[in-house]
Amino acid sequence: MGNPFLWLISTLIWIYIYILIAAAILSWLVAFNVVNTRNDIVRNISYFLYAVTEPALRPIRAFMPNLGGIDISPVILMIGLIFLDKFIIWLYIQMIT
Repeated sequence: MGNPFLWLISTLIWIYIYILIAAAILSWLVAFNVVNTRNDIVRNISYFLYAVTEPALRPIRAFMPNLGGIDISPVILMIGLIFLDKFIIWLYIQMIT
C-alpha cells in the first residue's frame, strides 16, 4: 500500500469498525447491568458511541425485519465496510496495473 490516501481511507474504515465493536460490547454490558449508565464516564462514552454509530445503523435497522430483539445491523455494517475496504484496494491495484 504505497498510496497514503489509500492507507488513510483503509485506516478510517477500520477505526469505524472498531468503534462499532466497542458500541456493541458497551450495549451488552449495559443490558446485563455490568456497567451503570448513571456514571458520567460511561454515559459520555455511551453517548459518543451512539452519536457516531447510529446514523449508519439506522437505515440498516429500518430495512431489516424484526428478529425478536436480536440486532444484527452492526454485523451487516461491518461486513459492508470490510467489503468496501477490500473493493477500494482492489480498484487501486486495477488502476495501477
